[in-house]
Amino acid sequence: MSKGRTIETRTEEVLAPIAEANGVEIYDVEYVKEGSDWYLRAYIDKPEGVNILDCENVSRALSDKLDEEDFIDDAYILEGSSPGLGRTLKKDKHLEKSLGEEVELRLYKPKDKQKEFAGILKAFDENSVTIETQEEEKVFARSEIALIRLAFDF
Repeated sequence: MSKGRTIETRTEEVLAPIAEANGVEIYDVEYVKEGSDWYLRAYIDKPEGVNILDCENVSRALSDKLDEEDFIDDAYILEGSSPGLGRTLKKDKHLEKSLGEEVELRLYKPKDKQKEFAGILKAFDENSVTIETQEEEKVFARSEIALIRLAFDF
């Protein structure tokens, strides 16, 4: 397991009781390097959506607990946030909740001369994702998908 994955997994374990105490669920945790800085991002959600107070309360409690546990060697910036409207669907639980929703899908390499597709998320399994576009149902291997996120219109 990579250093980043280990930190993400351990952070989720630390975050779980904090999220439960604050009436939110963990959407995702990511530990990434951007430029010269490391970021530890904790995304939280709840059915009616999270507000700034939810993010603040969870971030403060998580910061205190991370200081106490002290398992991250690098200096990092902690961010607590909602996953947002155009949330990335990284995990099976995200895809499950989004069945029937409109999604945008980006591929690593073009398929039928395009890399981006939009449609209704119809199905998924460990190897593939199926969306219904305006023209037809399309099945994509998960290994060719760079990004899946909820579509949003303004």
